[in-house]
Amino acid sequence: MGAQLGAARLLYGMGRSNALPKSFFGAVDEKHHVPRNNVFFVGGIVLIGSFFLSYGLGAEMLNFGALIAFMGVNAAAFMRYFVRAKEKKLWNIIPPLAGFFICLGLWLNLSRPAMIVGSIWMAVGIAFGVWKTRGFREPLSFEVPAE
Repeated sequence: MGAQLGAARLLYGMGRSNALPKSFFGAVDEKHHVPRNNVFFVGGIVLIGSFFLSYGLGAEMLNFGALIAFMGVNAAAFMRYFVRAKEKKLWNIIPPLAGFFICLGLWLNLSRPAMIVGSIWMAVGIAFGVWKTRGFREPLSFEVPAE
């Protein structure tokens, strides 16, 4: 339940900043003060997924995106604390590279179905970003507007 509400709240933030259609994702129920559309949307996805996915495959699909994100964090740390640093210290290169390659190894060992579904989901997200920004010519903001 907490994860569903958290995901609904994330979609609400993206809807309010116009990263997703504001009329659906940026709406709040007047009586209960929750993003009702998003709660139902996330609940529907979870319900449909429960019919087709095992718990293990769902966890691996979650790890598909999480490991890519952690690789990005480690790459950013490497760039910030080694590549752009005034002094190149060995200590600043070892943790980010170790973290990156550990995550890469874990990511490469995900099951084939998780890699396929994760890649499709990522391609859909990139395609949405291309469409939303008109080929990346306009900015895609995730900032919450001032109230």
